[in-house]
Amino acid sequence: MKSRTIKKAVFPVGGLGTRFLPATKAIPKEMLPVVDKPLIQYAVEEAVAAGVDMLVFITGRNKTAITDHFDKAYELEHQLELKQKDAVLEVVRNIVPSHVDCIYIRQSEALGLGHAVLCAKKAIGDEPFAVLLADDLIDGKKAPCLAQMADQFNLTGESVIAVEQVSHEMTDQYGIVEVGDEGAQTSAIKSIIEKPSPDLAPSNLGVVGRYILTPEIFTLLEKTGRGSGGEIQLTDAISDLLQQQTVNAFQFEGVRYDCGSRAGFLKANIEYAAKDDELRQLIVSYASSLVEA
Repeated sequence: MKSRTIKKAVFPVGGLGTRFLPATKAIPKEMLPVVDKPLIQYAVEEAVAAGVDMLVFITGRNKTAITDHFDKAYELEHQLELKQKDAVLEVVRNIVPSHVDCIYIRQSEALGLGHAVLCAKKAIGDEPFAVLLADDLIDGKKAPCLAQMADQFNLTGESVIAVEQVSHEMTDQYGIVEVGDEGAQTSAIKSIIEKPSPDLAPSNLGVVGRYILTPEIFTLLEKTGRGSGGEIQLTDAISDLLQQQTVNAFQFEGVRYDCGSRAGFLKANIEYAAKDDELRQLIVSYASSLVEA
């Protein structure tokens, strides 16, 4: 019997981040900070909280900052020790817990999300695994989003895809799923379409950047041709997977911030800063001064 425990997670981080140029000309978009932590670290922490102990990063050119961030920084740690900055030292040492392994795989060409996931095949093997897109920062409120999804996967052993209601006018920006019961937190997917125009969208349930997939997806990705945007779309392979096994849409509890957009990134910074009492007071005071100006 195959394991139903999710121990491996894939992080596709090879994208160019063109919407944040020129900031992302030399800095990976996944390293852009929300308050004092880069986006990729939030995603990693979410995966680790769900029980993942192997992190597989699919990287590209100009992504060495991600590798460096999760690597040990001997000189920095030494300087912090000398200056007796123990609290900061503890933070730096625990960016990745000691029981968690990191693997870095170079994606030779940016051929889409499906291709990025396929690059992880040898590292994943014949196991179920998670995929997390750092652009989607999700505040899971009561429990991290991936942990919620892992609980659902543990019940059935069936693939789980995170979805949320999106405005009808924005269906052409998401993979859209058709399900049996749009009101249910978990419902079997009938069909999935990549970025349909509003008049062709089967629902308003948009796929967001969290997936738990069975390893059969790799065989299908190997056969998937280029789809929307001339890229190998993970959505197309999931559509084929539906013909073989049940794939569930999961409406998570929490708030998603689209940090691939300037507006979403700014909102995330404000919301996460507001979690800190001192910064919250600063935000309120500064916002008031802007209104009065």
